[in-house]
Amino acid sequence: MATTGIVSVTHWRSDGEAHADDIIAGETPIAMTYNKQSHVVMMATPADLEDFALGFSLTEGLVRSPDELLQVRAIPREAGIEVAMTVKPECVERIDGQRRNLTGRTGCGLCGAETLEQAVRYPEAVGHRLQVRHAALQAAIEGLSARQPLQAATGAVHCAVWCGPEGDIRAAREDVGRHNALDKLIGHLFRTGRDPRDGFALVSSRASYEMVYKAAAAGMELLAAVSAPTTLAVEFARHSGMTLIGFVRPGRHNIYSGPERITS
Repeated sequence: MATTGIVSVTHWRSDGEAHADDIIAGETPIAMTYNKQSHVVMMATPADLEDFALGFSLTEGLVRSPDELLQVRAIPREAGIEVAMTVKPECVERIDGQRRNLTGRTGCGLCGAETLEQAVRYPEAVGHRLQVRHAALQAAIEGLSARQPLQAATGAVHCAVWCGPEGDIRAAREDVGRHNALDKLIGHLFRTGRDPRDGFALVSSRASYEMVYKAAAAGMELLAAVSAPTTLAVEFARHSGMTLIGFVRPGRHNIYSGPERITS
């Protein structure tokens, strides 16, 4: 399935109307299945699905290491795509305990959670080896737009990038869902043998608590966002010892937790 589509639209302006074709972002139901058992349906951009499968499985705690995910197949179905995963037998009970019953909205981290304990899970503590200069955060935001071709074409998707300590962007993933973009990025890092602790993530969205949780689950020590954090995101970041940066814009950013990792 395509990551974009073309539709006919009417452009209205104060001086008249015009008819043209418009490029819009693709959004597809993605059914996550484990050992032939349905788990959840997420609305996502139909690209980088192997990355999505691994990143989602890791950040949701369904597998604890990449080697527990034995196989991933993307199977086109009439209503969407099934991402069929085969996991080690020891994962099955863990997955059964977290199975969700509802269709997820676009990248929603709560849809289908049956209890408050499922919905709000505190992340574990992260390490303390990363040091990042203010200039590195500014370098990352300056390079972000160039890594968002789908956003440039459609204006409808989020991006998550992984940066080196100097702010150089080393990997990027886009998706209509901000959580999906981060999951895809995390899956890509683990699939390619990169250590997420060696850099930091920048996301083109607000910093919700789910984003903090997923970054911490991957071992990232710093998450930066172009928009605001939520109260729970700040609480989660402080609980895990993570550095959380918000409102990263050219010439400015706010540090909400973990200021000791940021240097002049």
